[in-house]
Amino acid sequence: MKLSCDVHEGTGPYLLLVHGVLSSRAQWQPNLAALRRVARPVVVELWGHGRSRSPEDPALYQPSGYVRAFEELRVRLGIERWLVCGQSLGAALTLRYALDHPDRFIAHVFTNSVSALADADWVTQTRAAAPGLANAIEHGGQAVIERLPIHPVRATRIPPATHRALLEDAALLDPGGVARTFRYTVPDSSVRERAAENRVPALLVCGERENRFRPHREFAERMMPHLEVVGLDAGHAVNMEAADAFAVAACEFLRRPR
Repeated sequence: MKLSCDVHEGTGPYLLLVHGVLSSRAQWQPNLAALRRVARPVVVELWGHGRSRSPEDPALYQPSGYVRAFEELRVRLGIERWLVCGQSLGAALTLRYALDHPDRFIAHVFTNSVSALADADWVTQTRAAAPGLANAIEHGGQAVIERLPIHPVRATRIPPATHRALLEDAALLDPGGVARTFRYTVPDSSVRERAAENRVPALLVCGERENRFRPHREFAERMMPHLEVVGLDAGHAVNMEAADAFAVAACEFLRRPR
């Protein structure tokens, strides 16, 4: 079983793009034109999101399962090394991928991700809450998903065309797949204890309006080798809220020779 994947034309190395929870390939709509000038974007969608199926096997939803899926995609495309970019939960997954397989990376861009750098208290609380939330989604379906604070219907600071595309794709969210994401992916997404192991050139493009992420940014700056940080006047969805500035920062970083 394969994740939904769109491979775009472009100039330069392949660039894997991984969105966050309750999002889709529409996450990258404002960025593709700029990114195609420095790379060939490969846009995947998480299980149960967008056009990806919703398998029942819990192992596929584990962060390690996503790492295997990314590696399988890399092999199918015949790539030795590629660029990688993750947003929110997608950043947690791409950070894990970078830590597990640094030799497969040219460089790594990621955005705000509380789950990626969460401390032990967050992990404990999230694991405790996950079964109840997953059960509610399984039984209540789209109605429960739409009430979640992170549903794109509440994304008020992104371009209208992108917002419409996100809402259209939100209708495709599969409750079973979303429930398994909250049950199996999110609780085990933190790589905080491994941050000091990073060997990949990395850029954190940080939306500085998201106050809850500030201590995580500070932690990454202290502990993560080979990391650069660019702060932008945006919130959690920095690549959509400040698309032009994100493109400048990401493209300048990605085009550097390595």
